[in-house]
Amino acid sequence: MAVESDYTREYYADKKIDYVKVEKSEQFKKLMSDRKKFIVPYTIFFLVFYFLLPICTSYTTFLNKPAIGDISWVWLFAFAQFAMTFILCTIYVKKANTFDEQADKIIEDQLQKGGKV
Repeated sequence: MAVESDYTREYYADKKIDYVKVEKSEQFKKLMSDRKKFIVPYTIFFLVFYFLLPICTSYTTFLNKPAIGDISWVWLFAFAQFAMTFILCTIYVKKANTFDEQADKIIEDQLQKGGKV
């Protein structure tokens, strides 16, 4: 994917895009707004979920109780963090692809307009 991105960057560098005008366009503002709406809640969720385990194990004892046989809630919570990481990573990759498509559309539209907003 990085190779494609570098190729795309070189392709668009030859087209002389006025990035200041692109930044002022409504399409770009919508893209940035969409990214922020996606990234902020997921980041907050990740940080809360991530730091909840060390905080709960340091200051409470309720995670030390057995959940399934000899397996305590701490182990289940820790394995849930692995699952959370893979799930969030998958969601991010899929969403980032839509953001890339939006960005390519913005650049194509700007090229068709000759760099005008």
